[in-house]
Amino acid sequence: MSSIFEQDLPQTAANYAAMSPLVFIERSASVYPDRLAVVHGNGPSALRRSWAEVYARCRQLASALQNSGIGKGDTVAVMLPNTPVMVEAHFGVPMVGAVLNAINTRLDPETVAFMLDHGEAKTVIVDTEFAPVMSKALALRSSSTPIHVIDVADVLYTGSAQPIGEIEYEAFIAGGDPEFSWQLPASEWDAIALNYTSGTTGNPKGVVYHHRGAATAAISNILEWDMPKHAVYLWTLPMFHCNGWCFPWAVAARAGVNVCLRKIEAKAIFDAIREHGVTHYCGAPIVHGMLVNAPASMKQGIPEGVKAMVAGAAPPASMIEGMERLGFDLLHVYGLTETYGPATVCPKHESWNTLDIGERARLNARQGVAYHLERAIAVMDPSTMQPVPADGVTMGEIMFQGNIVMKGYLKNAKATQEALSGGWFHSGDLAVMDPDGYVKIKDRSKDIIISGGENISSIEVEDILYRHPDVLAAAVVARSDSRWGETPCAFVELKEGSEATAEAIIAHCKKHLAGFKVPRAVVFCELPKTSTGKIQKFELRKKAEQLDVVAS
Repeated sequence: MSSIFEQDLPQTAANYAAMSPLVFIERSASVYPDRLAVVHGNGPSALRRSWAEVYARCRQLASALQNSGIGKGDTVAVMLPNTPVMVEAHFGVPMVGAVLNAINTRLDPETVAFMLDHGEAKTVIVDTEFAPVMSKALALRSSSTPIHVIDVADVLYTGSAQPIGEIEYEAFIAGGDPEFSWQLPASEWDAIALNYTSGTTGNPKGVVYHHRGAATAAISNILEWDMPKHAVYLWTLPMFHCNGWCFPWAVAARAGVNVCLRKIEAKAIFDAIREHGVTHYCGAPIVHGMLVNAPASMKQGIPEGVKAMVAGAAPPASMIEGMERLGFDLLHVYGLTETYGPATVCPKHESWNTLDIGERARLNARQGVAYHLERAIAVMDPSTMQPVPADGVTMGEIMFQGNIVMKGYLKNAKATQEALSGGWFHSGDLAVMDPDGYVKIKDRSKDIIISGGENISSIEVEDILYRHPDVLAAAVVARSDSRWGETPCAFVELKEGSEATAEAIIAHCKKHLAGFKVPRAVVFCELPKTSTGKIQKFELRKKAEQLDVVAS
């Protein structure tokens, strides 16, 4: 028998709407139409647009895409730096029910070709700077289905690369309607974005986000940071990385300012902070380290209280101390592509302020507790699916549950089932739970290397190494790096009689891998193995940390 609270109380359009971050820009354009939304460049010549203007352009993009045949469930790929067009794509593409696939601009043509085919992209929007890579990728595709290519001629691009598409972006959206009547998704479970992650295999996995997750992740970002109305957000974090950790949607919700940054350089960051009054920015440890280690002359006139968010490797004491000297407020978060970027946060307590820098660094380096709108985070024994004791010693696997977890892996039912088994998302990261309920990572069971905030699959690099005719066996592990956090270190066992050099091995890798995936060090040795022939990577990690010289 149904409850009295289920009788004559229907769900209708009057009392229910699907959650979607698209409503954020609609509201900001309505309530704050004249407030600054986007700034690109510095000085009087900088491009500036209001929320009303950006909203109209997003609707134009949506309309133009629909006119070109794009609709619900279609994939629109983009290869763009942090420019105004990238902001617009995060709204205009899903406004027609399509799915945004933001491609890492550091990838090689072979990987880009795989993504275009696997994601079944029908349209690609590409910045002229990346036209050469995209051109090669299009030629390497195995699919014969045509892709509509739209060029973006950014005003700040100073290179010599030539466009490759049929039409330029401004001309394309000029054919769209700025009053386009877009609709919310029929279901908040509908896909909004596709992001590829290296995972533990050579081919990337396609992580699918839904509208509900994108909205809840964006709102959680706001809550964790107490992000105020009209915050000024500097785009030091690539928007291709987990959709910029969902901050394109978070900034819209606060009617903030997107300060676009085409190249991530210390001087450009400090100049933007001073000129535009930046209040918030995110980035991998390398970005914060770059600012801390910049010349003193660059730091003059920087206001105190800028809020910085760091993810990836745990921030060392030197970084925390350096950020404090700058007057920046550093917040440590943790997540994965499968959790829309950050899904845990390490909230600081006032009592920590009296501790010495070493102890504060230890506390702040933890992965912390669940985001507001994530249901839960736990450290579980994967064999029993029971939480480990909160003793700071017993290791288990970090698992997530709730809104800020992907729909699953595109066209990969087996991997999806494994990742979401038991009602939890299995991160593959090994950790302990401290007595205060904060999580601390101890190891990565997937052997992922995090370099400059980007994931590198050790298996992918090993596969390339095995293609070298002189290589008998190979293993790749992470090696600590003061600039990048981690870099790949290759251990190679050569075939008998071979005289291959480290330089030759690195040159071979450069032919087949994106630059950031190429090993920075190559060590020739007999690889340590178990009795069953399995390579003992834990031994190699120890050796990697003892290296004095890095070949690159």
